[in-house]
Amino acid sequence: MTRLSDIPRAPLALGLAGLIPFVWGALTVIDPALQAWGVQTLGPRFVGPYVMLFYGAIILSFMSGVLWGFATKAEEQVAATGYALSVIPALWAFFMTGGGPVWAGASLIAGFVGLLGLDWLFWRYGLAPAWWMTLRVLLTAIVVICLAVGVLA
Repeated sequence: MTRLSDIPRAPLALGLAGLIPFVWGALTVIDPALQAWGVQTLGPRFVGPYVMLFYGAIILSFMSGVLWGFATKAEEQVAATGYALSVIPALWAFFMTGGGPVWAGASLIAGFVGLLGLDWLFWRYGLAPAWWMTLRVLLTAIVVICLAVGVLA
């Protein structure tokens, strides 16, 4: 596996920046004063589990598009399988994030862990860059930890 230093700067920086809503949401679950400030300043949708759940569903959908792009590099049956697999994260987010914040958070955790498996599959077939799994493991670990804070709070 590659090292963090092998990941191009733009994907690493953008990937880390994409963690901000998850980290912010987890911090506002842990710190009531920060949550109160966030509600007053940003509104209730942008704190606690709510920001993590809404943003998590968006990111799973975005990652479906990333996987679809990887599938375009394949041919015939591998491409068809890649296209079919690539829609799973978006469908998961659509169908599995109802039922309240605990259920939705647990479903998103499962969705991101499942996405990591799809990332590995696309990477294993040479459709993703060599550094892909190093980036995805890091980002997924942080996302899952943050969502777990919301689920377990």
